[in-house]
Amino acid sequence: METGRWTLEGFWLDGDRMPIPVTGRTLVGWSKDDWFTMVTKLTFPNSAKEDITMAYKGRIDVDERRFTFVLQHSALGEKRIEGEGWVGPESIVQRYWVMDDNMMRSGFQSTYKKDDQHYHLSSCIVSGSYLSSTMEALLTRYAGSA
Repeated sequence: METGRWTLEGFWLDGDRMPIPVTGRTLVGWSKDDWFTMVTKLTFPNSAKEDITMAYKGRIDVDERRFTFVLQHSALGEKRIEGEGWVGPESIVQRYWVMDDNMMRSGFQSTYKKDDQHYHLSSCIVSGSYLSSTMEALLTRYAGSA
């Protein structure tokens, strides 16, 4: 994803509950030596669900197709989280896992490019062998964001 500020609108699903609206903001930054940061805050309007924050720091490989990252994810607690991803012609696919976690939690995210200003996001959190939550959303870049 390009540097800039992005908004997020979509739905969050927890287990067998009905989908709830989710909104958010994402800030993406790149350094000259191929390091990136991405910070996201998700909110759940008209819901008792707590906000979720995520902070990524990673580096894209020299082939500009693969990347690794560390992640702080408020819904997954204080444990160390590591991840990897691939950049395709029209999508970004990544996975992450919580280190030394008895619940064997991990996550997966696919971001599909609709155009330079819009991406469709689909993500999930897995506990052991089961989906514990999923999210689908549209990311929109702020006009003039760079």
